[in-house]
Amino acid sequence: MSTLHDFATWEPLLRLLRAAHTATLAVPGGNVAGSIGQGSWSVPVQQRRPQPGRALLVSDMQAEFDAIERVQNALAAADVAHIAFTVEIPPNGQVVLHLFDPSPAADPGIGNAHPGALLLVEGAMPEPWRRLPETVPGARPAPSVDLALLERTLRERIPEAIGATEAEIAAVDARLGVALPEEIKVLYRVTRARWADWDDDYEAAQRVFDAVGFELGSLDDVSVADRSCRPFRWEHAAMETAVTGPDAAVQDLVGSPGWIVIGDTGGGDQVAVDLTPGPCGHIGQIVVLDHERSVGAELFAESLTDLVRDPERDWYSGRGQRGLPQVAWVNHQSVRSIEAAAHPELEVLSLGVWDGEPFSLAPVIGLPRLRTLSGYPGTLADPLEIPGLKALEFLELPPEDWRVLLDADAVPRSLSAAAIRAYGDRDTRTIVALANEILALWDRPPIPETIVNGDLGPLP
Repeated sequence: MSTLHDFATWEPLLRLLRAAHTATLAVPGGNVAGSIGQGSWSVPVQQRRPQPGRALLVSDMQAEFDAIERVQNALAAADVAHIAFTVEIPPNGQVVLHLFDPSPAADPGIGNAHPGALLLVEGAMPEPWRRLPETVPGARPAPSVDLALLERTLRERIPEAIGATEAEIAAVDARLGVALPEEIKVLYRVTRARWADWDDDYEAAQRVFDAVGFELGSLDDVSVADRSCRPFRWEHAAMETAVTGPDAAVQDLVGSPGWIVIGDTGGGDQVAVDLTPGPCGHIGQIVVLDHERSVGAELFAESLTDLVRDPERDWYSGRGQRGLPQVAWVNHQSVRSIEAAAHPELEVLSLGVWDGEPFSLAPVIGLPRLRTLSGYPGTLADPLEIPGLKALEFLELPPEDWRVLLDADAVPRSLSAAAIRAYGDRDTRTIVALANEILALWDRPPIPETIVNGDLGPLP
């Protein structure tokens, strides 16, 4: 039987929390909150100060580690990924522990006990993750493609390499469901890039990497970088846009069935062959999927031949975050009015820290593509203007604004996901109750709550 909801499982942690927050917990209604996952935790346990002149040691935190491990073992035994909690421990030691188990309709919060995004429509994805590549009429390989030159150059640089057989290459085509471009077949005919072939000789591997200009992956590891290769959290992904301009070489996508990954830059960024280029790109161009971005890819070279001719080139262009007209960050340091943000192409509107009068949404009512609204506390003059945003699919608001919408039965039913913008000092129980009200409008599974009572004894 699971011990996750047993007082004994939590008792060591609760004693640490009482010692760290005695004054807070002594106030009527005072509580402490946190969250624990199988591989991480966010719990406000006070750290011991090391002796002067000595670094903090594991032994200084052993009590916390042991208490957390006790809960994590219970999570693993119950096959539960994470759990959040709020606890009241008055001076008499009569504990009331509120445990919030996962719901398939709510992501865990980041760094606190509050829930993350609420998934109102099962399986729904933000618009950029739904975007598929468009067909570009007339797209063809770059003029620089030269199969004979490519093969000759590679064999000169890595004469000892072991190449793949035609059967091995055909097996990859069958596995992927798409034929590898001829340049890539030439590449793997020269070297199949298996570590076993290099016999753990890093210098041999480095010669291959230097020859092609990136860390070439094994033929066995060639894969497709579709949208599943970039997992997302709704509250972050809803702020992204995917816009391919008429002069773009690479389509602005989360992933594509035509991005065939063949290696890595050595810094966690995938190198791929692009079979679905942008309006000004070439079939078979080499692109890099930056691991720090969720949308798009950088053009590395117009062809593998071109890259091999100049393998020292840098792929990074330094492209920053997308701004107007698709995304507007309205705050005291950026765009300073809703009027300045209003544009027919506006998709994402974020209202941040603001020291002026709250904003009216009137200038953006009726915009056809506005699908995301995120509001910082106190930035909206009238939350009841929100139903006028007919294309809204994600809404992030502070609890007070959600309360206004719920009481007026005005929560937009176009939403696919939502989030409550609450900071760490807000009572988790209140935030979870509000989240469950929102989930109930879509008949989605609530966040379960279990109340555990126990006795730590009175303070000495």
